[in-house]
Amino acid sequence: MANTVQLYIDGAWRDGASGETLDFWDPATGQTAGRVAVAERGDLEDACRAADKGFRQWRAKSAVERSAFLRKAAALLRERSAEIAPLLTREQGKPITQARQEVESSAEIFEWFAEEGRRTYGRIIPSRAQDVRLSVIREPVGPVASFSPWNFPLAQAARKIGAALASGCSVILKGPEETPEALARLVGALHDTGIPDGVVNLVYGVPGDISSYLIPHPLIRKISFTGSTAVGKQLAALAGAHMKRATMELGGHSPTLVFEDANLERAADLLTAFKFRNAGQVCTSPTRILVQDTVYGEFKSKIVDRAARLNVGNGSDESTHMGPLANPRRVQAMEAFVQDAIAHNASLATGGRRIGNQGNFFEPTIIEDVPQTARIMNEEPFGPVMILQRFTDFESMVKEANRLPYGLAAYAYTRSARTAAMVSEAMESGMVSINHHGLGLPETPFGGVKDSGYGSEGGSEAMEPYLVSKFVTHSLAD
Repeated sequence: MANTVQLYIDGAWRDGASGETLDFWDPATGQTAGRVAVAERGDLEDACRAADKGFRQWRAKSAVERSAFLRKAAALLRERSAEIAPLLTREQGKPITQARQEVESSAEIFEWFAEEGRRTYGRIIPSRAQDVRLSVIREPVGPVASFSPWNFPLAQAARKIGAALASGCSVILKGPEETPEALARLVGALHDTGIPDGVVNLVYGVPGDISSYLIPHPLIRKISFTGSTAVGKQLAALAGAHMKRATMELGGHSPTLVFEDANLERAADLLTAFKFRNAGQVCTSPTRILVQDTVYGEFKSKIVDRAARLNVGNGSDESTHMGPLANPRRVQAMEAFVQDAIAHNASLATGGRRIGNQGNFFEPTIIEDVPQTARIMNEEPFGPVMILQRFTDFESMVKEANRLPYGLAAYAYTRSARTAAMVSEAMESGMVSINHHGLGLPETPFGGVKDSGYGSEGGSEAMEPYLVSKFVTHSLAD
């Protein structure tokens, strides 16, 4: 690949037709990290035609053959981790240890779908007539347009590519312009497996232009989007207008319940690590921490102390716990959330300020006594800001936890099996994790309800939207 991160269409790396590029930056320094090619309409049309051609070849391959390509791509990702992880840190900001974990996670996702694709079973239906055979055949839906985010540019893309390829579909991936280079290396690994031309395509450019072209295109049969709820609703409406299947993994505002019988040390350790992972730029990040009144003071002391001791710095430093936010917009958003909360008489327990004047660094922040009228109580912060709240009884806690239209993830800490069961039933959420943060494994469902979207991007459920169930009835009578 050239110095500019190029498009990948029909098995070849190329510049956009216009030659236009966009800059992307190192969030730790504010310096330009590179350029990425911009896809124009002609490039997108080429990608659609390539995906259609690739689909016809790919669907004809057996599940075992498709599995072999995904396994080989996983092996190449692991071999190249030492090259890919630093690129991910440079363009996205996450600590190098987390970048390595993301490369490994992407390889695991490919491996899991490689196996799951071999299990897309049909079925035989018992017939009412002796001379009639009834069967269901599972077939790939067709070329897929996928839109992946900048916060986990490798892992989220791997979910979309893995499910599509394992099902027998081809894919056009619209990658994030902020973090293009590491993702291009992931696609490069697929290219180096010898996968047929057109099966995987990668484009970058103006998001609105790309989505408005790809989603209505007659050759595209399915949409997969990960991103904000506001954009997701627009794309879902566009997909619906053209009768396209869609998987939507959207925003969250995850409630976390800390009961008086919880292991407070463990809860504080895990919540600190998980909340400030990737600088809080995680859709499943715990945001509203609802703590039972009887242990509120003790828990607050523990988690504030841990947050204040986190080492914030350049992600390339092995000692860094939290890197910079991905772009200046996120720093401005955090400042606005904190200022608005304080204006609504909230208290700042720790943090709340930008760090330095170079790069996009922001302090790990905890605020308390935040009224429901504050913006951060209703909008996804998507950054390193945690809200502490008190609750006294189960009913009031459930009311607050389910108050918002989001429903992606919820968490709870308790030693009581009864309380855990009650929480798992009461939460209006696609995922509930109790006494740990066990979400996002390749083999487990990953998706939300309400305004957090629909469909799953993990587990066997992730294959369903890429498959068509064809019913075949066959009479044996003369």
